[in-house]
Amino acid sequence: MIEHRYMKIIDKYIIKKFLGTFFFSIILLIFIVIIFDISEHIDDFLKHDAPLKAIIFSYYLNFIPHFVNLFSYLFVFIAVIFFTSRMASDSEIIAILSSGISFRRMLFPYMISAVILGLMSFFLGNFLIPYTNRAKLAFERQYIKDQRFFSEMNIHKQVSPGMYIYFENFNMKNKTGWKFSLEKFDDLELKYKLIADHADWDSIHSKWVLTNYFIHKFSGNKENLRKGAKLDTVIPLKPSDLNEDIEEVSIMNYFVLEDHIQKKEMRGDPDVIKYKVKKYERIASPFATLVLTLIAVSVSCRKVRGGIGFSLGFGLALTFLYILFMQIFTVFATFGNFPPLLAVWTPNLLFTGVALILVRTAPK
Repeated sequence: MIEHRYMKIIDKYIIKKFLGTFFFSIILLIFIVIIFDISEHIDDFLKHDAPLKAIIFSYYLNFIPHFVNLFSYLFVFIAVIFFTSRMASDSEIIAILSSGISFRRMLFPYMISAVILGLMSFFLGNFLIPYTNRAKLAFERQYIKDQRFFSEMNIHKQVSPGMYIYFENFNMKNKTGWKFSLEKFDDLELKYKLIADHADWDSIHSKWVLTNYFIHKFSGNKENLRKGAKLDTVIPLKPSDLNEDIEEVSIMNYFVLEDHIQKKEMRGDPDVIKYKVKKYERIASPFATLVLTLIAVSVSCRKVRGGIGFSLGFGLALTFLYILFMQIFTVFATFGNFPPLLAVWTPNLLFTGVALILVRTAPK
């Protein structure tokens, strides 16, 4: 009974230290980053007459969740290294282990805290940040970034399996494309081809209006040709699809992103891999909180001559190696033939193995 009460006190003590150090360090850094961001964008704010209310509530208030989630697992690691090294230097770890409490039992409050922060990261990345990013991006487009309209040459896109479109030029401001063509294939055989001088998007009726069009239908060796001055047609394509930016995923919550991926898979869009990587990262990153917590505790629980400096240096080297692996495997998935799910989770699996080895070799 006494041992149980003693352990509950230790659990509360470690959880309080863990969460307190994490939130104190992340809040302190948020203020520093905001100060630097203000100095960087003050000219843009003044140039575009950005209201103070919009700067505070539309930009910086929505900037905080994104920043917290971006560096959460790194600051989890730093927080654990910092207060655990202090505990080891003050012989608190030795006292806990000498009382008969196992090292694995001592890990319990650490992992409870890591799970709390991991769930927070999952909620931020998949639900809160996509919501707050809408106001943040709208503010950036109005007061920070110059307003430019997309205009591109030679656009090729698959809009559904076997259906391909082409624009020689498209202007997003006018939502008009020139030298348009649409081709439909059946088992690599061309069955239908539609060409037009230009295509205008009718936003009211959600359709395309083609001017000076020609329709070719192929059946074996036969070809049927039809032409006209104007044609209204429905194509599974909107102007926004032509100007699609992978950064737009930042305003999609988990379920919207999942629907977007399914839509791209239905179209046979090859860049669906980028969106799958983003989806898997939103799950893998919170898991990194658990892995880095195990590594940090195992590295910093020893009382060493170098003190917190040695533990922090060694631990940060492992963390940056971890981040490097995450970036490398993401590139493999995006631009290579590596499966996105495996690419995103490989660093977690590798460093989970490292974490388990460090836990086994930690002082008992």
